[in-house]
Amino acid sequence: MKKLLVTLVFGALAGCAGTPEDPIHVVDEVDLPRFMGDWYVIAHIPTFIEDEAYNAIESYELNDDGTIATTFRFRNGGFDGPVKVYNPTGFVRDVPGDAVWGMQFVWPIKAEFLIVWLDDGYETTVIGRNARDYVWIMAREPEIPDRRYQEILRFLQDEGYDLSELRKVPQRWP
Repeated sequence: MKKLLVTLVFGALAGCAGTPEDPIHVVDEVDLPRFMGDWYVIAHIPTFIEDEAYNAIESYELNDDGTIATTFRFRNGGFDGPVKVYNPTGFVRDVPGDAVWGMQFVWPIKAEFLIVWLDDGYETTVIGRNARDYVWIMAREPEIPDRRYQEILRFLQDEGYDLSELRKVPQRWP
C-alpha cells in the first residue's frame, strides 16, 4: 500500500498537474560540484509527505555517471518526531546550464526539478516547478536573513506562485 501511495504522489509530481502558459525562470548556469552538499529547507509549498517536516535537509552528491544521489531527511510532526528519509536520484536534463533536472523517486517517473534561484555564493537556492504547485527555499545554514527571504518571496510571487501556501520549515539544531 505504501509503495502505491508513493507512486501516486510522485506520479503527480512528474507532470499530471496543469502547467501555466509561461515557463518559470531557471538560472543560467549551475556549477554542479559547487551545488553538491547539504541544503536546509527554509520554507516550501510541500508535498503531502513533508507537510509536517521539521529540520528538513536535502543533500546532493554527484555520482561518477553524472547522476545525483539525493538524500532528503526530516523529522515528521515535530523536532522529536520520527526521522523520514527519501533517496531519489537526480538526472541533469539541460546541458550546459545544468539547472533543469529530473528527480526520480520511483522508476520510471522523473519529477520536474528546476533550479530557479541561486545566489552567487551558492548559499541560497530555490527549487521550483513550471506548474507552480511545489517549491523549496533552501540554504546552506538553517536560517537566512529576512532581507534575503523577502527578496525570494518577491521573486516567487513575480513567477506566479501562490505564497499563501508557503510553509516555513522549523529548524532547530544544537
